[in-house]
Amino acid sequence: MTDEILAEVDPRGPRRVIGIGMLLMLGGLVLYLAFLQPPASLVWQAFLIGMGLISLWMAYKLQVATTRKLWLTKEALTDSDGTVIARVEDIVAVNRGAFAMKPSNGFTLKLKNPAPRAWQPGLWWRLGRRVAVGGVTPGSQARPMADIIAVMVARRQA
Repeated sequence: MTDEILAEVDPRGPRRVIGIGMLLMLGGLVLYLAFLQPPASLVWQAFLIGMGLISLWMAYKLQVATTRKLWLTKEALTDSDGTVIARVEDIVAVNRGAFAMKPSNGFTLKLKNPAPRAWQPGLWWRLGRRVAVGGVTPGSQARPMADIIAVMVARRQA
């Protein structure tokens, strides 16, 4: 990457460990209930097994996704695997208010044009014209990134 990195979000730390641990405990508890305390109906037992396996799969996906970092350059918001999350020229607005519909310790972006759906649990998601960053990310890193993006958008619109 030849561009200067203006801001970085690295989701390492206790929030990541707690998130993965909670999903693992949920999956383990639900599977425990399904096998050692089975319900009377096989349909409910299958439901519990399915939910337990989904929880374990989500813990794995969260663990893999949060090994990545997010980088903001003058051109784009990307993750460390090279995925372009949003180009700066496509960003119309940044929403990081206390009552905004946003992930924990994060922010949302509104884009000019819709982008393909994508999701990295605990880190970011993109759906149409909306991009959300946050989840297990540290607020001390996500807040300055949102501020820098807001300044870049304001300068472009002025």
